[in-house]
Amino acid sequence: MSRTSIIALLIFGAILGYFLSFGPDSTRKFQAGIYQLLAPFLSSGSGIQKQITSVRSGLKSLEELEKENAGLRVENRELRATNQGLRDVEREVNRLRHALNYRERSVFKLLPAVVMARDSSTWWRTISINRGKEDGVEADMAVVTDEGLVGKTTTVGANISVVLLVSDENCKVAASIEGTREQGIVSGERVVGGLAPSLNLNFLSKQADLKPGQKVYTSGVGGVFPSGLPVGTVKTFRVRELDGQAQLAPGVDLTHLEDVFIVTGKK
Repeated sequence: MSRTSIIALLIFGAILGYFLSFGPDSTRKFQAGIYQLLAPFLSSGSGIQKQITSVRSGLKSLEELEKENAGLRVENRELRATNQGLRDVEREVNRLRHALNYRERSVFKLLPAVVMARDSSTWWRTISINRGKEDGVEADMAVVTDEGLVGKTTTVGANISVVLLVSDENCKVAASIEGTREQGIVSGERVVGGLAPSLNLNFLSKQADLKPGQKVYTSGVGGVFPSGLPVGTVKTFRVRELDGQAQLAPGVDLTHLEDVFIVTGKK
């Protein structure tokens, strides 16, 4: 054994003997002093433990909150989709109710039909509907909506018919203007690109002097279109070399046709 080890052993023995010489009161006082010295470190450790526990609890709460927010976002999207679906259904019901009311109050016998297709090249010229000869449809029958004249049937099959729209230049409609004795012929004007179709009312007198907003109706001349069907409203009027001409806005939105009626006669 080295000299250093012997000295350390002697010092330890002396300290131990000194402590053993304490009585019970002295030992308790000594322990109290030791605890007093260690108290700040023990309390610090307890505080750190509490902070760690608090942080863990906070992290758990944030995770639960994130899950709840994710669930609410999904529910919100579902509610928006449901709300949009209900609005679409409401719009469809109102449209069908409006069409049914028009059919009931109309003076004509109306056969309902659904638009199946449009002319792929120039869609405003013709449409195809799901009614034909088996439903009593014939060529040159007027086709309308509650807003006014759509066109007339041309090619008629067993269960499908082609409708020539009023906006086509080959669809000629005898018409008159409200509040006047003016009469003329309505024909479509071919447009290009995404422009909306327009109508021309030709063969008016030069003194017609029509005003924007005046309504134009079918006159019944020619036998294809019964009188009194709305065709459109006057946009402009001009005097040409031989006659007067008015440009009309169609009464029917020909770009969004879904359901139409075929006029099969009068009630």
